[in-house]
Amino acid sequence: MKQRTRALLAGAATVLLFLCVQAGALALVEPFERYQTIEDPTNPLNSILYIGLLLVATAVMLGVIKYGKEQAIRYVIIATGALVTYYVFSVVGGPLVGAGAGALVVLGLLIHPEWYVIDAAGVVMGMGAAALFGVSFGVLPALVLLVGLALYDAISVYRTKHMLTLAEGVMDLNVPILFVVPTRLGYSFREDSTPGAAGDDEDDGERDALFIGLGDAVMPTILVASAAFFLDADAILGVPIPALTAATGTLVGLVVLLREVLKGEAHAALPLLNGGAILGYLVGALFAGVPLDIALGIADYL
Repeated sequence: MKQRTRALLAGAATVLLFLCVQAGALALVEPFERYQTIEDPTNPLNSILYIGLLLVATAVMLGVIKYGKEQAIRYVIIATGALVTYYVFSVVGGPLVGAGAGALVVLGLLIHPEWYVIDAAGVVMGMGAAALFGVSFGVLPALVLLVGLALYDAISVYRTKHMLTLAEGVMDLNVPILFVVPTRLGYSFREDSTPGAAGDDEDDGERDALFIGLGDAVMPTILVASAAFFLDADAILGVPIPALTAATGTLVGLVVLLREVLKGEAHAALPLLNGGAILGYLVGALFAGVPLDIALGIADYL
């Protein structure tokens, strides 16, 4: 199979993974209302606080990597994955099903962290995390969060470059912090001798796999879930039109991003993904007849 065809198939598979996260998050927003813990989900200061916590967490992780204690990060991520998986499956089948699914995630990641195990766990974690944040962040906080994270991602990739350092430090942990999409049959993420060099070519000029961060799927989907939960607008199949167009805008941004990634260069994902989600959301809101001040979540401040 030609290299271009393999790359296109891997790109299509990546789009499918994002679609799974989006569809799952939309299905979970209503049952996840029980997990809403923020007293005022419409307060944009919640987003500022979260971004601050993210900066602190990033600094801590960089420090852990610097001192060679990456395994601590691995166990924290696996435990987080088990917890989110419990939340997702408990609303479907009850606490016992949730606990069993969480245990399977732990066992899979500890015993056989192959790319398909990581991707499956990542989809579940992604839809659960996006739904949790979606019901906790109103439209305005979600918009503030996406803009802030897009700016942070661009700065951390293109200027300070510490996000690249962080990515290289955690790639070898074999945990669902990213999606791994092989471009050739027989690829093994566990046996990849240079997983930290995501996007590098093989000696024959063909890449082994595409890598894209799990957070790159979660962050724009927060707006999708928030719009579905908080916004009163015309709907299609029970989903508000602005939520659907936000999801569509994310996927358009993803396609543009994949075109750049396939050229072999590292790129900040969130400016394109979050930007696509925001633009798609606003277009959908206006199409659905939602006043701009309500669409932006600022009606109460005017």
